[in-house]
Parts: sequence; structure tokens; C-alpha cells
Amino acid sequence: MKDKFFKDIKNMTTIPKDKNFDSSLILLRDGYEFIQKKRENLGIDIFSTRLMLKETICMSGKEAAEVFYDTEKFQRKGATPKRVQKTLFGQKGVQTLDNSAHRQRKEMFMSLMKPDSLQQFLEIKKGYWETYISKWEKEEQIILFNEVQELLCRAVCSWSGVPLREEEVQQRAKDLGAMVDAFGAIGPRHWRGKQARKRAEKWIGNLIKEIRNGKIHVEKGTAAHSIAFHRELDGKLLDTKVAAVELINVLRPTVAIATYIIFTGLALHQNPQYKKEIQTGKDNLTEILVQEVRRFYPFTPMVGAIVRKEFEWKGYMFKRGRLVLLDIYGMLHDPELWEDPHEFHPERFINWDGNPFTLIPQGGGEHLHGHRCAGEWLTIESMKQAVDFLINRITYEVPDQDLSFSLSRMPTLPRSGFIMGNIKSQQYE
Repeated sequence: MKDKFFKDIKNMTTIPKDKNFDSSLILLRDGYEFIQKKRENLGIDIFSTRLMLKETICMSGKEAAEVFYDTEKFQRKGATPKRVQKTLFGQKGVQTLDNSAHRQRKEMFMSLMKPDSLQQFLEIKKGYWETYISKWEKEEQIILFNEVQELLCRAVCSWSGVPLREEEVQQRAKDLGAMVDAFGAIGPRHWRGKQARKRAEKWIGNLIKEIRNGKIHVEKGTAAHSIAFHRELDGKLLDTKVAAVELINVLRPTVAIATYIIFTGLALHQNPQYKKEIQTGKDNLTEILVQEVRRFYPFTPMVGAIVRKEFEWKGYMFKRGRLVLLDIYGMLHDPELWEDPHEFHPERFINWDGNPFTLIPQGGGEHLHGHRCAGEWLTIESMKQAVDFLINRITYEVPDQDLSFSLSRMPTLPRSGFIMGNIKSQQYE
């Protein structure tokens, strides 16, 4: 009996291990489905593996998300690989902070997301939609992804107080997009993202200096002004390079909304019944369609954190310093959380309870003190605005093209970028 007791204790505290010595190449092969496939093979929602020879715990499920976003148990410092910091996030940005330093920096970002500020952004972006539609009418075909990246780049720079010359729009939009495209990449995509970040940090770093020395005036309350003059807990201004990273943390994620907008266009193309229902004014359909796009289509594959201090969860011991990955894509397609998860079905959100640990395409938990994306509302409203323009403001044709996307590629996108032709504007009725 005594031997059995100790055996049970040992089994209860051992996280199941993946049989592969290192799973890095499998991650590159399986991409978004990496954790989900291993979970299905092991028959359990938590397992241990090695990634780049580093011991890593992978987990999924609502309860896993709840514990993962517990800031007393997990920290973000040390969780993001340097190669990702040198492309996607930048170094010493808000994503890498914890405790009071994170709360204070996050409050700065949340102050930019007040309703009146969001409305101002939507009004600016509406003007650019109108301008681009006029341009598209003169062209035989456009690639929507490229066009929307530029549109969003113009809008977010105008809204943020970042000067943008006409001759540099295309390069800045490409650079902001390349940082996102470098996530999960090796080889040329990673190199392009790294070079793009260097150019962007030099550009924005010089802007921060000129704002601070009075050579460039920006409106108070804009992201450029708020970040340039933000003071840390010690009362000092942000280091110029860190301030540049944080201002890019406003620009880059906004341009990344282009991915969601292209998937929105794809959803409307492949599910035309919703286009007709929205045109007839069906209540709240735009909102729930946007939420389903965020759930159904791939965006963030997984997120990482470091165990802050040793703790026990469901009988498993989490050792201090261990890297833990939460399966974002897998949770959004988990049959235990979503009925028929691989079916596009916006109606599932009609009576959705709003649980912050189930629909987590941009992070879970709460916004202000946690690590849920500060720009989530901006994303949702931008997608809703795109639905309105794609349905009510223009008519267009979708020629034959390759609209498939690979779940092995992180991030992913329809291969064609969503080609549209014969675009015509139409007035609201």
C-alpha cells in the first residue's frame, strides 16, 4: 500500500512527455496544428517536449488559459525568443514586461483605446477607404492584401501623429507587414523581417528625438506624443529606442489587421448568404460574423510565458523558469469549447457568454492589467468597417485564384492575397 501511494504521487506530478527528442522540425512542419496534433496523439491537454533543445510545456483548454494568464504564476520576461524580438515585437517592449512596470506601460496603451479615440481612427480610415475605392475603380484588378496594408499604414500613421510622406508609404507598409510575416519564419522571411525592423526603429527613433526637441509638433493625446513623453515608474522618459519599439507596437499590429480583413473578404466570398443577410439589415450579424472570422481563421498560433514560481496545477508540478506555450489556434478549434469547430458558423456567437478564456485570438484574460491585446477593440471595429465597405460600398468580382492557405506557414494568408476585379463604387441607400 505504501509503495502504491508513492507511485501514485509520482505519476500525478509527471507531465506526459513527447517521445521525440526535439520537436522543432515538427513545429515547422505542423505550424498552427503543432500542439493540437500532439494533444490528439497523446490523448491529453498537456505535455512536455523540447523546442530548440529547450524543455517546454504545451497546454490547451479553458482551464489552462485561466492559469496561463494568472500573473502571479507566469511572467512574460524571458518567454519571447530573441529572433522574435528582433522581428515581430522589438526588444524591451510592453510584451516583455511584468508586474507594476507592465501595468504602467499597458495603461499608456489603453489610454489610446478610449471610445472617442477609436472613433477618430475609424473616421480617418473611412476617408482612406473612399480614396482607395476611387483608385481601384480605375484598375483592372487589385490584390486586396497589399492595398489594405497600405490603407491601414496611412490611417494609423495619421491617427498616431506619425508624419508619412507619399513616396515612403509603400516601403513603410511593407516593412510593418514584414515584421509580422517573419513570425515563425526561418531563412529569407526572417531576414526580411529583421531588416524591416531595423529600418522602422531608425525611422521612428529619429521621430521620437525630433518630437522631444520640438522640431516636429504632434497633437497631445496621439500615440506619438503619449509615447514620446511617457515616463516610467522612476520618472524618466523612455529610452529612445524603447519608445520607438512602443510606437511601432501601435503601427505594426494595426497594419496586421489586413490579415483579418482579407479573411473577412474570404468568408463573405465563400459564405455569400451572410452578405445578403447583412444587406437586409439582420440585427447584429456583422458583429457575430467578425467574431467568427477571428475564431475560425488562423492568426496567432500560440503564446508563451515563463513559470514565475513553482506551483501545482491539476496534480502537475510547474517548475520555476520553465517555458510554457498555450495553444491559441487549437483552443479556437477545440470541440470541447466550440460545437462543430471546423465549420464557419457566426450564429454560435448570438448567445455567447463572452468568456475571456475561450475566444482568445488576441490573448486571454482582461486587458488593463493582463496580456490581452490592447488593440482588440480597434481590430474588431476595423473589421466591421471593412464588412460594411465590402458589402455596401462596392461591388466587385472575385476571379479564379488560389484562395487556399497553409497551416504550416506562420503567419498564413490566402496564397493569392485575395484578388478583386471590376470594382465599382455604390452609394448607400
